[in-house]
Amino acid sequence: MPSRYTLGGDEHLFVEVSESMSLDAFFTSILVTKELADRAIPGVTEICPANASYQVRFDPDVISVADLRAELEEIEAGIGDHDATLETRVIEFPVYYGDPWTHETLMRFRDRHQDPDSTDLEFAARANGYADVEQFIEAHSATPWFVSMVGFVAGLPFMYQMVERSKQIQVPKYLRPRTDTPRLTVGYGGCFSCIYSVRGAGGYQMFGITPVPIYDPEQQPAHLRDFMIFFKPGDIVKFRPVDRAEYDAIVEAVDRNEYQLPTAPVTFSLKEFEADPAAYPTTILEALDGTR
Repeated sequence: MPSRYTLGGDEHLFVEVSESMSLDAFFTSILVTKELADRAIPGVTEICPANASYQVRFDPDVISVADLRAELEEIEAGIGDHDATLETRVIEFPVYYGDPWTHETLMRFRDRHQDPDSTDLEFAARANGYADVEQFIEAHSATPWFVSMVGFVAGLPFMYQMVERSKQIQVPKYLRPRTDTPRLTVGYGGCFSCIYSVRGAGGYQMFGITPVPIYDPEQQPAHLRDFMIFFKPGDIVKFRPVDRAEYDAIVEAVDRNEYQLPTAPVTFSLKEFEADPAAYPTTILEALDGTR
């Protein structure tokens, strides 16, 4: 469908690229907003890309909504049926799956769940046709994920699995939201994985927890010294399962400001991914070789 433009009051223009999430829709959103930022147009004050849409805040005394829309339409037309590439980074995040803290929390809220007799991991494994939790964890952690947007609460990344659509993990959210979710929980709802940046309410299934903070207003951890929020749209994430001993060791290393997330620069090509969605993600992950 053509992009749909909607005003949000006098200062916001919302652009819906697609009614459904896809890497193509995400790419259009991220490339249009990147080009808009590069143009540094007077009157454009904020740019917020999302999963399959984006929003622009502007000063109507400096640029009219008609001129802003014309600029955006020109940028999107220039992208067209593109061989889009994105200069980004791939990051390996440790995850302690089936940890005791999210387990204690999910057990407190079984009355809000579709299957009170199963854990979230067991429910998700069965819903996606995996024989057991171990196979499901392998499926969740083996392939990379795109950070398609950051928000809802400060620093929380929404991540979209880089696989063929037919192989994407799909898990419904809780029937009713929880009033508590541990900080740094790795969650899942619909087709999106996420990391809860702070403790609070939530409705996503809880699979585990990462020992690495992703948001800190005081910017204490070494990897947050440049900015209080770690993730950016376009980041690529690879989850790595760890046990309790390694989890504790990483927590201690983070506290000493000695832990370094394995990170490598990569160029992602949408055309190459669409040509071979099974093999291409492996080439992306090869960039992490030698960073651990």
